Amino acid sequence: MEQTLFKSLAITFSTVTMFAGIPLYGSSLRYAGPASLVWGWVVVSFFTWFVGFAMAEICSSFPTTGSLYFWAAHLAGPVWGPLASWCCAWLEIIGLISGIGTMAYSGSQALQMVILLCTGTNKGGGYFASPAVFLAMYVGFTLIWAVLNTFALRVIAFIDMISIWWQIIGGTALVVMLPLVSLSTKPSSYVFGHYELASEFTGITSMPYAVVLSLLISHFSLLGYDTAAHLTEETKGADKNGPIAILSSIGIVTLFGWAYILALTFSIQNFDYLFDVNNETGGAYVPAQILYDAFHGRYHNSIGALLFLIVIWGSFFFGGLSTITSAARVVYALSRDKGFPFSHIWRQIHPKHRVPANAVWLCAAICILLGLPILKIHVVFTAITSICTVGWVGGYGVPIFARLAMAQENFKPGPFYMGRASRPVCLVAFLWICYTCSVFLLPTLYPIELATFNYAPVALGVCLGVIMVWWLVDARKWFKGPVRNVDEGSQKV
Repeated sequence: MEQTLFKSLAITFSTVTMFAGIPLYGSSLRYAGPASLVWGWVVVSFFTWFVGFAMAEICSSFPTTGSLYFWAAHLAGPVWGPLASWCCAWLEIIGLISGIGTMAYSGSQALQMVILLCTGTNKGGGYFASPAVFLAMYVGFTLIWAVLNTFALRVIAFIDMISIWWQIIGGTALVVMLPLVSLSTKPSSYVFGHYELASEFTGITSMPYAVVLSLLISHFSLLGYDTAAHLTEETKGADKNGPIAILSSIGIVTLFGWAYILALTFSIQNFDYLFDVNNETGGAYVPAQILYDAFHGRYHNSIGALLFLIVIWGSFFFGGLSTITSAARVVYALSRDKGFPFSHIWRQIHPKHRVPANAVWLCAAICILLGLPILKIHVVFTAITSICTVGWVGGYGVPIFARLAMAQENFKPGPFYMGRASRPVCLVAFLWICYTCSVFLLPTLYPIELATFNYAPVALGVCLGVIMVWWLVDARKWFKGPVRNVDEGSQKV
């Protein structure tokens, strides 16, 4: 099915998800106060544009190859192409599958708040989901997405078109209405200039370290714009429309995401009360408490808060649906080239629905396994987002580094070409990717205990260690990259 620019943008925007980082809003706000959170979005957005421009240029050069995995093989040349595509594909898979988990967790959190407010709030005896029920919601969302991706591709195409309007219209309404409804708003000096450590809660006494952690919401929110690359084989005028979709998605999320953060922060009524475990939302979801305070304070009911929580929940539902689509495509592509264990199973196409159904269900199963610690560990979302970000952004880094390393005369530019600025932009982009991956491996709470331990470094270390040992011992002897799609002699390092 041929994709238009708008359809590509809609699917890409569904994956990016304007509200993606909102579950991190409360913790990011608490680390160093509102100013760090607000200005952090500006800083991260600025450097994300470097990554976006680097990826858009590569996408324009290779419009017929539908993944970072293929780009890496093209750019690294015949000698290093297999290793580059191996690393990139596995990083993509790790990032995308854990990305499904972040959407399932975020959707469960939003639904939990909807149920809590519908049944009387935390103060009024409302129902607050236990870890087991929360896990059931997490699993339920994952299974629904897998079923839709297996049997209802036409429905998914329709949902993707709804998604962009759902998020833009709903997000605009929230940004405009929330400060207007709030009984009071914080002064600009507070929002843009107030820094505050919460050492007694986070255990962090260093302001620079706290500021670095407060930026995690921004790093995580600005992910997923590579989805346009997965669609280039199906997109009309892909050498132009692919880059436009990538950069447009970054632009929309940059503006709307910052506006959303500002709307929430200006509308805070009582900073300390947001985190009180005895408040109406149990101190579990700061954006929900801000919405509740605003609408209940003005209208003495929580209907407005519920409607906007449903908007937020919908964005996570759309995002998870699109993310599992992308994840299955990459698993299928790597399996097709025999780079995945039991590849013959995962590269099979459903005879009726013509989708890689086995790959879809594999992604869903791994995502569910990632969520099992919900039953015992309180920082599961931090760990899953860390794994997601390191894998996803790390996948961006491989083709960008290959582009940086190759001889300039061997790069065949497409319509979107930065000329002499290309190499400096790629260098900044790659360094920013390295920094982003590093900060997501840091401890987020002190003292470090089992309940607060960020297990992302351990999980990633084990996964990447096994993958690289497999490469050194065996895979390097036979894995040649996406040989069906790559003309290995077309570009040389």
